[in-house]
Amino acid sequence: MSSPTRTPQPGIRLRVDLGGDPRPDRSAKIEAHLRVDVAADGAPTDLPAVRLAVIIAVDVAESNRAAVRYALPAALKALPDRISFAVLGSGPEPVRCYPRGTDEWAVADRDERRRAAFVSGSLPLHGEEPRPAGYAAWLARARALLAGRPVSVRHLVLITDGSSAGADPRLDEELDSCAGQLTCDVFAIGARFAPDPLLALAERLHGTAEFVDDGLGRAITAAIQRLRRVHTPQLPIEVAVKPSVRQVSLSEKAPQPHRLRGLPQPGRPHSWSFPTYQWEQGTRDYLLTLVADSGADPLETELQFAMVSVGEVHAPVVARWHIPDLSPPQALTGAGSVRDLQATVRMRSALRRGLEALQEGRLDVARECLGEAARLAVRFGEEWVLDEIRTVADIEDAASGRVRPRIVDADALGPMILRAGSRPGAPLSETAGTRPRPLCRRCHTPAGAEARHCVSCGVKLL
Repeated sequence: MSSPTRTPQPGIRLRVDLGGDPRPDRSAKIEAHLRVDVAADGAPTDLPAVRLAVIIAVDVAESNRAAVRYALPAALKALPDRISFAVLGSGPEPVRCYPRGTDEWAVADRDERRRAAFVSGSLPLHGEEPRPAGYAAWLARARALLAGRPVSVRHLVLITDGSSAGADPRLDEELDSCAGQLTCDVFAIGARFAPDPLLALAERLHGTAEFVDDGLGRAITAAIQRLRRVHTPQLPIEVAVKPSVRQVSLSEKAPQPHRLRGLPQPGRPHSWSFPTYQWEQGTRDYLLTLVADSGADPLETELQFAMVSVGEVHAPVVARWHIPDLSPPQALTGAGSVRDLQATVRMRSALRRGLEALQEGRLDVARECLGEAARLAVRFGEEWVLDEIRTVADIEDAASGRVRPRIVDADALGPMILRAGSRPGAPLSETAGTRPRPLCRRCHTPAGAEARHCVSCGVKLL
């Protein structure tokens, strides 16, 4: 019997750039921009639908049924053959609308799609009172369903009008439980939803949050098509650090802002794994932050603080403790990319804070924040940010950050806040590639060109 064929993996190129040499301190911060380029390199164009399980959950009040009446049947009719799917309605607890009977999952074919589209016409929706159970209940129901479906991609599509937006103390706990179990896309309809919990769902479950005024059916279909373009459903970014590094954090900044949770590696006290999901062809940008103690390190000497690994590709994080009074700082190739990454994050944050301040009637804060967002938008050529600001303010001088907010309908700001927090980031300028890497002679762990000791076993490198 021949051995099974290994699924082709995407080609990965990893580049690491620092913002500059840190100053010696007991708790010095070292920031690095990670850019990961992924090419298909022989991987299938589309992931087979049989490897996907999707839940479409409709958290919508009966008074908003018109928003999903035609969109949901259209999306169900467009499902690819052999995908596992289920449809949940609310009443107010999540209830299964399809499949009917005792089966928890349906597998799409012509007949199943036709039946699902028909049944969705009687989708149970909740009334205005009592309030629905909350987003945590939707996540818990989806997690329980998906746990019994061992496929490569397990995904929740949540359609909401904000009915479950009440304070839910269980949401953070449930998001932690869902980490690594499922991903989630959120589609908001209407104008009375609270953006913050929806952004939290998308950021922590590696999906997107999108306001849909029209074309909901097409948006659901596009989300499922996106899942099929995934070459690698899950791929951890591993960071091994030297013992003097006390804290490690990693966050995705583009194409979508995502919070990444570091998991300690058993038997490797200085190694962390950050799970990431839904890798397809393209580029991702991350901000790696290390907090290190300089006490036991030599000054003005290149040191390797960490090794970053994505799949079988590795790159070192190399810097030196710089004493400003003794020598000029070393010019690092690509240092500007870290500053640009931080600036684009500030731009999005300023836009969101400005819109929230406007929603709360704090015009002075809105003027300051929207002005900062406009100034940075000019710097990076982000016309979409300027378009958003023009909707709610008069721009007097964008480059100088002078804007004059107008009084606007607070309900109209929800979709704008959602876009500000979830819209894909712009690509950054090109950065230099990594240099050749030696291997440790004892454990064969890749090391940086400037490394003095192996980050895995500690042996001195030749």
